[in-house]
Amino acid sequence: MGKQYQLKVIHDDTKPQGVKLLRGKLEVNALDANLESIQSHLKEWYRSRAKVIFEIRLQRILEQALWVGDKPEIRLVTMRTQWGNCSPSGVLTLNPHLVKAPTICIDYVILHELCHLVEYNHSERFYQLLNQVMPDWSKIKNQLDMMANKLIN
Repeated sequence: MGKQYQLKVIHDDTKPQGVKLLRGKLEVNALDANLESIQSHLKEWYRSRAKVIFEIRLQRILEQALWVGDKPEIRLVTMRTQWGNCSPSGVLTLNPHLVKAPTICIDYVILHELCHLVEYNHSERFYQLLNQVMPDWSKIKNQLDMMANKLIN
């Protein structure tokens, strides 16, 4: 979440394949240590981490988002041009790459999507609601926009 990690690739057939975060390093154990295999392990690790982190952040944010009744479902979908969206049925779809961003950026995207539960567009009312719960959202959005290419690629 907003941190850079040194990547260490190992080939140890006595240990399970996959990714571990150990002492500030991402350690990838891949029996087939080619680039595709390593990327696949990392993608899977980030995705599982995103699922956990996003649920935790949503739970915390719901304490502020008093307009939300039932806790919305979160789906993960890799998107090239969006961090998230909200369906008319109230399902939040979040980009798993967002987990690489600072926590405040994750919170911004989740809050933005929760505001769509009330205003399903970017109207003045939508931005009034977003301003109430996160007055500095514009600064945070700019921060996220500036790092988008780095996080997605």
